[in-house]
Amino acid sequence: MALHLQALSFLLVLVSLLAAQGQEEPDPKVQGESWETETCQRPRWDSRLRLAPDQDNYKKNEEVMLSCPEGFQPSFTKIKCSNEVQSISHGKPVYREVWRGRDSRGGWIRIRSDVECIEVLQVVPGTLEISSTSIKLNWTCRLPDACQRMRATCRLAGPSFPPCEAEEVKGEEMLHGQDGTFTCPSLQPFTDYSVTISLPPSTILFTWLVRTEETVPDKPEKLWLDPSTGSLRWKALPSCKGEIIGYQLNITMRSAQDGSFLEMERLRLNSSVTEYPLPEHSPSSSYVVTMQGLTAAGAGAAFLWESQTNSLDTPRPLDISCRSVRDISPSQGTAVLPLRPITPHPEVAREHQLIVAAMRSGTAVEGTCLGEPQPFNASQQPSTYVAAVLNLTAPMDFVLGSGTHGQGYHNAALRPGSDYMVLLRLVRRSQQAEKFTCVCYSFSVVAGQPPVPWRGTVIGMVVLLALLLLSAGILWFVLSR
Repeated sequence: MALHLQALSFLLVLVSLLAAQGQEEPDPKVQGESWETETCQRPRWDSRLRLAPDQDNYKKNEEVMLSCPEGFQPSFTKIKCSNEVQSISHGKPVYREVWRGRDSRGGWIRIRSDVECIEVLQVVPGTLEISSTSIKLNWTCRLPDACQRMRATCRLAGPSFPPCEAEEVKGEEMLHGQDGTFTCPSLQPFTDYSVTISLPPSTILFTWLVRTEETVPDKPEKLWLDPSTGSLRWKALPSCKGEIIGYQLNITMRSAQDGSFLEMERLRLNSSVTEYPLPEHSPSSSYVVTMQGLTAAGAGAAFLWESQTNSLDTPRPLDISCRSVRDISPSQGTAVLPLRPITPHPEVAREHQLIVAAMRSGTAVEGTCLGEPQPFNASQQPSTYVAAVLNLTAPMDFVLGSGTHGQGYHNAALRPGSDYMVLLRLVRRSQQAEKFTCVCYSFSVVAGQPPVPWRGTVIGMVVLLALLLLSAGILWFVLSR
């Protein structure tokens, strides 16, 4: 009986609750969501977007124009607000606001993600190529519909002034498609240019200020000797093709009294220097000087100046005449060289190199004197090698080709049937200069040629001459009696 009473009470409470729910007033909030709204709030997209008209709320179906800063483009240029049914509540539709954008065909499609300002044109990273005469870049259009009628141009970035006047370029090209390459040719080195890609009438998609690479400078215009100071002078080069960082001078001096003596100086001078004193030698010394301007790209064309100090107006070429070698033994592969210290002050520089070069057509004494020969290598049979390094402080006779080793060098035997040139070289280096002084010897190792004992021959000839003179004196004395 009690159980039945509890069930009855529960049923009465349930009926009361259902009746009360049926009499409850509608929730204004829920009622509002079920009604179709007439406005939409300003979309919270990219902060760079510009909306026209610029408002906090927009009426349904009111068209709004979107734009971005120069070089960027929104994915939709025209949008409008509308409502869309989200769900059904209590038999009534619940709406939510949506934004639609106009596509390239003129239709309205729902915008399902944030609208952003997209960079219309991208230059592909790593493809920028700059040389001394051209600029090249690869481009890609991310919004093909926005890239119609693109134009790329190259122009001088500013005015040019003498002596580095640059001509205006006519680099202009219409770009088509979704990607491609734009090249500015026929440019001048070390010059500023602007590269611009734009859409008509005046929308700049890409702009780039760039300087072309440096190249070697022009040939110096003039090099002359100042008689009052004995110094070479020249006009400073302008930095038209690159920043002038210095000058390279090569000075070759040969004495008229001794054609086997050669002095070469290789100098690198600061860009602010425009004169250099010639080495002091006898009045009959001959000089050949080459000078080049230097930029980061290297040395330019050389200006050649040659002269004899006693006849500056009528320069003559430098004669090359090496000293002869008489004591040669083809069977032993040796030759005796009468060596003397190059400098009159041997205590200043004692270490002399003995460089052996196989004589060939076109072999230059200057090139061998300035070269960097290596020790002898029998497997490679080098044409030029260092036979020995001598601590030369006094005259000595040196046997070339004796086969001895010392300080990593090999005084290799000479080959019969070969012609040789040998340089005794002294090298002195400082921070800005290298000075090479060489004495030249030349000889041939003739197969089957016996060694010539030239000292005995000379002594024998002197004795024979003395006997002849003595005999002539006795004969004259007898005849005169």
